Amino acid sequence: MSNPTESWKNWEGGVADDTFPLRKWLGGSDHSAVFLTERASAGPQKAAIKLIRPENLDQDAQLSRWATAAKLSHPHLIRLFECGRCAIDGTPLLYVVMEYAEENLAEILPLRALAPAEVSEMLQPTAEALEYLRRSDLAHGRIRPSNILAVDNQLKISADGVARIGERRAGRAPSAYDAPEVRTTGLSSAADIWALGTTLVAVMSQNEPKSTDDTGGSVAVPESIPEPFRELAQRCLQLDPKKRCTAADILGPPQTPNVKAEVPIAARVMEVVEATPGKESSRKRFVIPFLIAAIVLIVWAGSKFVTHQSSVPPAETPTTSAPPSASPPASQSPAPFSESQKPAPKGLVRGTVLQQVLPEISRSAQNTITGHVKVSVQVSVDASGNVLQAKFVSAGTSKYFADRALAAAGSWKFSPPQVDGQAAPSEWFLRFQFGRENIQVSPSEIKP
Repeated sequence: MSNPTESWKNWEGGVADDTFPLRKWLGGSDHSAVFLTERASAGPQKAAIKLIRPENLDQDAQLSRWATAAKLSHPHLIRLFECGRCAIDGTPLLYVVMEYAEENLAEILPLRALAPAEVSEMLQPTAEALEYLRRSDLAHGRIRPSNILAVDNQLKISADGVARIGERRAGRAPSAYDAPEVRTTGLSSAADIWALGTTLVAVMSQNEPKSTDDTGGSVAVPESIPEPFRELAQRCLQLDPKKRCTAADILGPPQTPNVKAEVPIAARVMEVVEATPGKESSRKRFVIPFLIAAIVLIVWAGSKFVTHQSSVPPAETPTTSAPPSASPPASQSPAPFSESQKPAPKGLVRGTVLQQVLPEISRSAQNTITGHVKVSVQVSVDASGNVLQAKFVSAGTSKYFADRALAAAGSWKFSPPQVDGQAAPSEWFLRFQFGRENIQVSPSEIKP
């Protein structure tokens, strides 16, 4: 097939297994694709369906793995629903239907790295899910930013790649996220920790760690990564699987009187979180970047999520607005993956929003929303504060709402930033979240 992606996209509007409509292509690769779909078991329910080509694949074994994963129940694992075989345009396929996630961490990394508090917010739920899998004699096998997701303000990791410890993956090119021993020993909890260490480096440096030899073994953790995260990454990326820390280590050992904690690094990461001003008490609030907006934490089990790290001030002018016809709730949690900014460099005064324009949305259209529709737009602003160009960072799942968000973004006005006393052009991200009762907009200046 000359262009696999275009071939997948051509299936939009089709139906898988005479049951699951392919509403919108969400992404994929040469051998798989994910579409927005619906489950009709209890009324229309938004979901995602993954289609894979079964060439060079033990189909029965794959379906069995999905069936096993569908029985798992953990708050930080994406739920799997139905799975089976189907054919589209004569192409035989396997499919699995799963919980729909609005965002994944990989979408933010081309735009910015995570702040330490955001990384802390990622680590605990990820470690909790990995420890749950270990106790079930399972391994994740695919920990990486694209598989760390947000579902209704809840961080979750994918579950469609879960397999028994010791299983080997065939037909997949190795990557930096694969531990060196995986090709010979198969999947393991220790290999998942290696992948978590690689992810930690990627989210804090925007680059995967590089091997320091020709075997793909030893890796260097950048000195730019602050402690204690650098030490944690080094412990995750030990060549000897037995020397790596575990998910239980990351979560921290139970406190026993007169017994010194075995893993002080967990407590030190906790200190990063506890030192953060403006801490929230709602576990729904985890800050991660994603779409410029974001995800991901190592706090003791049961600790609360936080919103910003001390060196990361809140967005200049975050706003929550509702259309005249709707009354917003008295208290609203921010959109997941909310933006954060670095301190302004010396000689720079950040810009501010002078005028925001909400998208014009009909009440009938807004009433069709289940959950939230999220659209991220990047605007280029001249030195006078006028928008020169608006483009999508993420168009979300609805062309209707995306088009209206883009049109509204072009009408915003800004007070330009000052660089050494002079007005300067700027770049902003505007993150729109449409709900049935209100519209939220979170602006974040990203340049200069």
